Amino acid sequence: MEALSFSSATAAAVSPRLCSESSSVKGLNNKGYPTLSLLNSSTRIHFPSLKSSNTLAPQPLSSSAPQTPATAMKGAEADAMGLLLKERIVFLGNSIDDFVADATISQLLLLDAQDPTKDIRLFINCPGGSLSATMAIYDVVQLVRADVSTVALGISASTASIILGGGTKGKRFAMPNTRIMIHQPLGGASGQAIDVEIQAREIMHNKNNFVRIISGFTSRTVEQVKKDIDRDRYMSPIEAVEYGIIDGVIDRDSIIPLAPVPERVKPTLNYEEMRKDPMKFLTPDVPDDEIC
Repeated sequence: MEALSFSSATAAAVSPRLCSESSSVKGLNNKGYPTLSLLNSSTRIHFPSLKSSNTLAPQPLSSSAPQTPATAMKGAEADAMGLLLKERIVFLGNSIDDFVADATISQLLLLDAQDPTKDIRLFINCPGGSLSATMAIYDVVQLVRADVSTVALGISASTASIILGGGTKGKRFAMPNTRIMIHQPLGGASGQAIDVEIQAREIMHNKNNFVRIISGFTSRTVEQVKKDIDRDRYMSPIEAVEYGIIDGVIDRDSIIPLAPVPERVKPTLNYEEMRKDPMKFLTPDVPDDEIC
């Protein structure tokens, strides 16, 4: 089969619009196709200029006004945590790490910036966690101008007990079935002997700092606190009141009002009597002689 070839006349016949009337063989390339010089100006493709186009030119970013606490609160309705934040309630419900600490601290600072004259209620259901992250939350609780009312529910153990006791005195509470636990900081070390020694000194520093803080908000001596945290010490809410970690127990007949909480919320039930004779309180309408 012979190879196909196009002459200048054939190329002009195939694409007459691409060739001008005065085109010649000189306007074709070596393969018989018209060059750009033969293109009619009316058939040329014109690309828009970026300099002259208003639509293609990059638009400057619009500068927005700095966000204030009031405008930040408008976006708080997106989820349940946001709605709690709108009511000046912060919920600490996970093991404390850097992420949880950052979220809790940012909420405390936001509420304090919004209105430092109103109480912030910090609900705690936490088994503890990172000591450094806990200390960051504790320091911010002491820093903010607003009173921080801490309320424990479920469990407030280990480092979380520091945050619970670090609330404003007279406004630290626990639900009736809460368990509160204090103990000395945990830690470990491995590696060369000098590295183990450095880590041991750091653990002792953390323990002394831990003891100093607990001694401060419980009004107990350092020696007594060191003895008490030598092993895990679990407490009921009543025992935590006696120890000085909290100031009162919130019973079902007492609800935290939106106004600043009172100095002390006393339980309506005698928990000491319940501990001595629980069956009597479980069946109060049954005579004593019929209780099995």
